[in-house]
Amino acid sequence: MTLKSLQQYGKGFQLKVLGSLLTDKKFLLNVRDVLTDGYFDADSHKWIINQITSYFDKYHTTITMDVLKVELQKVENEVLQVALKEELRNSYQASQDDLDYVQEEFTNFCKNQEMKSAILDSADLLKQGDFDGIRNLVERAMKAGMDKNIGHEYNKDVETRYRTDYRPTIPSPWPILNDGIQGGFGPGDLAIVFGNPGGGKSWTMVAIAAHAVKLGYKVNYYTLELGEDYVGKRFDCYFTGYSIDEVNKHRKEVQKYVDNLKGKLIVKEYAPKSATVNTVKSHIQKCIDMEHKPDLVIVDYVDYLRAPSKGKFSERKDEIDDVFIATKGLAKELKIPILTPSQVNRMGAKDSVIEGDKAAGSYDKMMVADICLSLSRQKEDKVLGTGRVHVMKNRYGQDGMTYNVKMDTNNGHIEFEGKADLDSLDIPNENGVNSTHKELAKKFFSVERLDNG
Repeated sequence: MTLKSLQQYGKGFQLKVLGSLLTDKKFLLNVRDVLTDGYFDADSHKWIINQITSYFDKYHTTITMDVLKVELQKVENEVLQVALKEELRNSYQASQDDLDYVQEEFTNFCKNQEMKSAILDSADLLKQGDFDGIRNLVERAMKAGMDKNIGHEYNKDVETRYRTDYRPTIPSPWPILNDGIQGGFGPGDLAIVFGNPGGGKSWTMVAIAAHAVKLGYKVNYYTLELGEDYVGKRFDCYFTGYSIDEVNKHRKEVQKYVDNLKGKLIVKEYAPKSATVNTVKSHIQKCIDMEHKPDLVIVDYVDYLRAPSKGKFSERKDEIDDVFIATKGLAKELKIPILTPSQVNRMGAKDSVIEGDKAAGSYDKMMVADICLSLSRQKEDKVLGTGRVHVMKNRYGQDGMTYNVKMDTNNGHIEFEGKADLDSLDIPNENGVNSTHKELAKKFFSVERLDNG
């Protein structure tokens, strides 16, 4: 049951409807067949509805702010133009609270209005004995407002896939990396950072999360290895630049920095193997209910999550695969990027550049991930504060690049210094021959050629 007119719902409700129609393509797609400006009283609202529908009919997506600005300049009535600017601003800024209810109620309202219209039109058809016409009217009204999202319609959605916000991303702190992954981590992405024990993987997660918070994003950081308070202090170190030993003496500076942060960070601790992917999902839902919908989720480590079906797997590898697939599913369902570190095996811990075949536990975890990076830091690197980041897998561009990095594990500050000179590293090739051996081989064959004249 719905109210008789849209005006009875109040202005706040109508603004949320307009805001949804301006930004939510799926909602607009579902109600387009029953959407008409006749439901609205205000001239400004009618104008907005007409702009939304005409643009959608032509480009099969939501209208942009830039297009609305151009169309506004064509409005000759100055009073209406002022009212339109105000209503558009209010619509875009409308509260997100109860949005699911608003969309469902508006859809039902439109469906009821369509059924009402069909019944009234049937009166004339009844006099004419046109029962087939009546049946067609009622059936069309029954189908109104149904879910019409069948996926990405390739022929129609050209405009959608070429928009800059088609894949809205959260950038990493390193521009050179962002350039290679189309701007950063996008909705539904699962990104893994591989590395040897004590190599700085968790500090890398802190750096990515802290950078996102500085930019104004909401971040959930799940730790299954370290305590909540200690992880919080790691963020203090990153923001202030002090080491973990020094930061205790600079609490006032920490407080001043935290007070000026644009975003929000939640750190949640679970014991290893005590939580599942559903545990994380439930916590995220609790945060959403408390008006903290995360834009980025980090799980340190996904390997430490318990598989949903305990005792089902005969091998540890199968359990790890199940957990990573479930994590990827969660990222897709919530439409947010999820990042996690992961260990490499003993052989990988010795390599100057860690390749994909050195993933510990299960190689298949790379198959489900969208972006895989490796952080290699040998004994000398830990002393010198250096390392190498290698792009193992990249669904959004080229992979195989290796970058030299400077890394301070006292505060998590990491700097990319450009592409590494692989010829100077002791890297085995496919035959197990490293670069040093190759250089010796070149010298040997050049001498041999000279001897042979």
